[in-house]
Amino acid sequence: MNNFAIIADPASGMSSALRERFGIDDIIPGHVTFPDGTDHLADPDWITVDPDEYFGSMAKKKAIYKTGAPNSEEIKETAEKFLKEGRDVLLITLSSGMSGTYSICCAVSNQLKEEYPGNRLVVVDSLRFSAMMILMNIKASQMRAEGRSIDETAKWIEENRNRFRQAGPLNDLMFLARTKRISGAKAFFGQLVGVNALGDYAPNGVSMVLTNVKGTDKALRAAVEYIKQTIEGAEDQIMLISHSYRAKEAEKLKEMVENEIKPAEIICLRADMLCGANIGPGMVAAFYFGKEATADMAWEKEVMQKIAENLK
Repeated sequence: MNNFAIIADPASGMSSALRERFGIDDIIPGHVTFPDGTDHLADPDWITVDPDEYFGSMAKKKAIYKTGAPNSEEIKETAEKFLKEGRDVLLITLSSGMSGTYSICCAVSNQLKEEYPGNRLVVVDSLRFSAMMILMNIKASQMRAEGRSIDETAKWIEENRNRFRQAGPLNDLMFLARTKRISGAKAFFGQLVGVNALGDYAPNGVSMVLTNVKGTDKALRAAVEYIKQTIEGAEDQIMLISHSYRAKEAEKLKEMVENEIKPAEIICLRADMLCGANIGPGMVAAFYFGKEATADMAWEKEVMQKIAENLK
C-alpha cells in the first residue's frame, strides 16, 4: 500500500505552504515556553508571532525561549486521524541525539499497534534537525508518488540520513551551549566579535563545529566551498536556505549558491520557532543532500579547516 500518510515533526518547522506543495499530510503540534513563562503553540507559518520580534528579543536582550518534546497525546491524535482512514503513517522525528521525541513516538507507535492492528505508525529517527527533516519529508513524498511502500521509504531514509547536510555560519553559540548541544568553550569562541562557527551534523545526530572563521564574507565563502566538496547531484536537487535573524547574509548565500552550485531549485525559509529557540538569532545555512558523513567527522574537519586556511 503506497497511500501512506506523512506527518512532520514540529521541529522540522515545515510550513503549511510546503506541506501543501509536497503532500505532507499534517504536522504534530509543538510548544514553546516564552520568557514570561507562558506556553504557546509553535507556529511554522509565523502568523501569531512576528519573527523579527521573536529573534530580535533574543539578540538584544538574550531572551530565553524553551522547548520540549511533543506531547504523546498530541502525537497519538495526529496519527489516529489517518489510521482511522485505514492508512499507515510515516513520521520522521527530530534527532534522538538532541531530544526524547523519537523514543516518545516509538512508545506511541507501540500503543497504536494494539488499537489499530491493521495499520502502523512507522517512526524514523532522522538523526538530523530543522530543515534537513524538511528535505527528508520531501524525499518521502516523492518516493510515495513513485509508488514506493512505507517500508521502502523508511528504509531509504534510515540508510541515507547521514547524507543530509548543512553548511553555514553561526555567530553566537550561547543558545546551543545552554541546551548542552555544544561545549561551553566553543560557545565562547562563537561570541567573539566577528567570529562565525561553521559546522555540520555528525552520524550521532548532534551538530559539530568544524572550524571558526573571522568575518561574515569569509564565513559564507567557506560554507559555499564546503558545499562544493560535499554535495552530490546538485543539478537535480532542491536546496533550502534558512536564517533566523540574518536576512542579508541569507540573500548573499542564496546568490552564491545559485551562481556556483546551481541546484535545480532553492527554497528560502525563515527558521521556525522551535529551531530558533535552540539555535538563536545568529544562524544562516544551506541544507542539501551529499556525501555520507564520516563516522568521526575527521574528513569534514580537515576539509573545512583547509578551506578556512586558504581564506586567510
